[in-house]
Amino acid sequence: MAKITFKGNPVNTSGNLPAKGNDAPDFTLVKSDLSNLKLSELKGKKVILSISPSLDTSVCATSARKFNKLAAGINNVVVLAITRDLPFAAGRFCTTEGITNVISLSGFRDRGFGKSYGIELLDGPFEGLYARGIVVINEKGKVVYNQLVPEIATEPDYDAALAAL
Repeated sequence: MAKITFKGNPVNTSGNLPAKGNDAPDFTLVKSDLSNLKLSELKGKKVILSISPSLDTSVCATSARKFNKLAAGINNVVVLAITRDLPFAAGRFCTTEGITNVISLSGFRDRGFGKSYGIELLDGPFEGLYARGIVVINEKGKVVYNQLVPEIATEPDYDAALAAL
């Protein structure tokens, strides 16, 4: 269990992010068109998991916008914005914001992702949602970078995540 903060108040996660050098746990999450996407379908590509509580919060929205710009033109990279938002809301956000280089995914059907990635919030006002974190996975499915953002209300380290590619 990791201890982080939300607006200075301590909160706990369900575990720890997958360690660098380990295989990234497979998952099945829901795209905005209600189809499923498995991480294993992306083998052979570099994948950035941008995990956050909700695209309806300002920091989460900013992260999605920044990764949308930063991912444009990077060959063989897929960015996944993962929340517990309903797929309709995430799809609406991406359409409204013109986000085309990020795939929004929802964990609303299955609690497995939050637990296997150790990022489900166990307490605090966002209990049941995901903490803010980044996981970068190489073409072979190995974790090459991870960051659990210590204060949920702050942005992740985009430069470090991109450098890990």
